[in-house]
Amino acid sequence: MKEEQKEACTQDGAIDWHGRPAFKARSGQWTAGIIILLNQGLATLAFFGVGVNLVLFLTRVLGQSNADAANSVSKWTGTVYIFSLVGHFLSDSYWGRYKTCAIFQVIFVIGLVSLSLSSYIFLIRPRGCGHQEMPCGSQSGLEIALFYLSIYLVALGNGGYQPNIATFDPKEGHSKMKGCGYLDSGYLLPLLWEHYRYRHFRPSGNPLSRFSQVLVAATKKCNVHMPSDADSLYDVNANDPSINGNRKILHTDEFKLLDRAAYISTRDVDDQKKGVYIQWLLCPVTQVEEVKCILRLLPIWLCTIIYSVVFTQMASLFVEQGAAMNVTVSNFRIPPASMSSFDILSVALFIFLYRRVLDPLMSRLRKKDAGGLTELQRMGIGLVIAVLAMVSAGIVECYRLKYANKDCIHCEGSSSLSIFWQVPQYAFIGASEVFMYVSQLEFFNAQTPDGLKSFGSALCMTSISLGNYVSSLLMTMVMKISTEDHMPGWIPGNLNKGHLDRFYFLLAGMASVDLVIYILCARWYKCIKLEGKTTENDERGSFKV
Repeated sequence: MKEEQKEACTQDGAIDWHGRPAFKARSGQWTAGIIILLNQGLATLAFFGVGVNLVLFLTRVLGQSNADAANSVSKWTGTVYIFSLVGHFLSDSYWGRYKTCAIFQVIFVIGLVSLSLSSYIFLIRPRGCGHQEMPCGSQSGLEIALFYLSIYLVALGNGGYQPNIATFDPKEGHSKMKGCGYLDSGYLLPLLWEHYRYRHFRPSGNPLSRFSQVLVAATKKCNVHMPSDADSLYDVNANDPSINGNRKILHTDEFKLLDRAAYISTRDVDDQKKGVYIQWLLCPVTQVEEVKCILRLLPIWLCTIIYSVVFTQMASLFVEQGAAMNVTVSNFRIPPASMSSFDILSVALFIFLYRRVLDPLMSRLRKKDAGGLTELQRMGIGLVIAVLAMVSAGIVECYRLKYANKDCIHCEGSSSLSIFWQVPQYAFIGASEVFMYVSQLEFFNAQTPDGLKSFGSALCMTSISLGNYVSSLLMTMVMKISTEDHMPGWIPGNLNKGHLDRFYFLLAGMASVDLVIYILCARWYKCIKLEGKTTENDERGSFKV
């Protein structure tokens, strides 16, 4: 390829429909962006329509207790995001992003249709039931099984395509900075419009085998004497088919034990001359550095799980708390699940404030050409705001209990405290999303190797997944401990006899401890060093308190 053509190409492994290197000016333009944005907007609307109403459906229609319903929602939401690993694996290894998105969206639509039919035909009986005046009748095991099958088909379909729809090229989208705001408060895709272009990449093969090769090769050479000069390690050029057209990763000094996988022994030289397959004995530096990149990301990733525990309360306990407050304004009844609209408004507001006010201000205050806040710094701010969200929710619950009728049979609307006192906690959650989830997706996508971009998105999804599972486990433990000696517990069926505020304050304390650990991990972190990008990566990856 001529030098001019190379410059015009994306040089990140992107290809066109014919398998040729993609040109910057001919791919990933507005047409692709608009189609993906509309697709994501409609899918998000459908998914969150299910998610924010699920906890009330479980309590009012299926008759679950508040704690059990919150646990069910956490497990379901966690499963949504754990399925992102399935989508990531199939995309990166076999199908590619477009095919993976198409297949899982078909599953998503099938789940939505099945959920609508099973709920309308079998579960909501008698017609109009599901509120405190008219409870629903009992359902058969088969009917409930069909309901759960439907919502988990929705989970599979939505989770499977999310890590692929959210993978973009992080260097070219600055011309689109003034596009739309924040459409998806759960999957954080202003990135599509504000920073990224979507392009086609060929599958890179099974990443597990590449990781395993490095670990096996390093283990087999654990007793060799390593040279001090890293230049003597085995590496390949950028055109070698083993790296699939992706950019090379420069050698780093961390995790030196893994460098043994790239050490060229006398046996390796002999095997190469004989044409023997030696991938499980000798790996290039780029392949070794892929494993190092993932290991460096893991502490940061683990610190994001507690934030997801906080975030998931918006779809469960926040809704149950709102249902026990005064939900009427004049003669108009405010659905408790609709309060999540304040989260979306907060997200839109803080996206605007960050892009227009905070980021330019920080760019002027910091040294020249340093830019605004780094992704790691923004994630730290997100954790701080998450603590404020839980403190706010706990204070509101204290006042809700103060004005509540503790002897009520149905605690829905039993407190005279207006549901609009929940606005601050929803606003804090929305603000924290802007700083945490958007930055998290940017960070993991930027810090994963070219052939594993969907893995970066999958890390975001799995942190949310584990956060939901941890939330379910934590709630189970809290209820087990707090219900000893025949006590009603912190989150009983009648919230007026419990102490939901204590659970919120517990989460605030856990998030505070997590923030301290996160700061230590972020200061230790070293960014990926791609060929020709070392200076930029080092600058953007630094964490300064």
